Amino acid sequence: MLIALIVAAGVLTASAVAGGLAQSYRKQTENTARAMTAGDPARAPALIRRYGCAGCHTISGIPGGDGQVGSSLADLRQRVYIAGVVTNSPDNLIGWIVTPQAFSPRTAMPATGISEAEARDVAAYLYAQ
Repeated sequence: MLIALIVAAGVLTASAVAGGLAQSYRKQTENTARAMTAGDPARAPALIRRYGCAGCHTISGIPGGDGQVGSSLADLRQRVYIAGVVTNSPDNLIGWIVTPQAFSPRTAMPATGISEAEARDVAAYLYAQ
């Protein structure tokens, strides 16, 4: 019985440490995304819904974010290119979100009317995922 309690305590401790590390990594990733974009990822889910991004894209963490028209936006921070046409950088991503036709005139992605400030928030969210 004592051994079972010790093992259980060890498992709980390991779970707590792993959970703390995951939370710490998530916070660090969010802070990096904020610094890169000058945006706030916490504001992005509402913007993503308002501008209909999830209607075309799969976006992790967004309820109903399972669109299949455009590419999945999962792990965007690890990609070399945005939409296969422009180097992945914060400025390019923000510009792409605001006016995709400036980068690719024949893109299917519409100009939604999103402002640059709002695009910074969405970019921060995508880089934080």
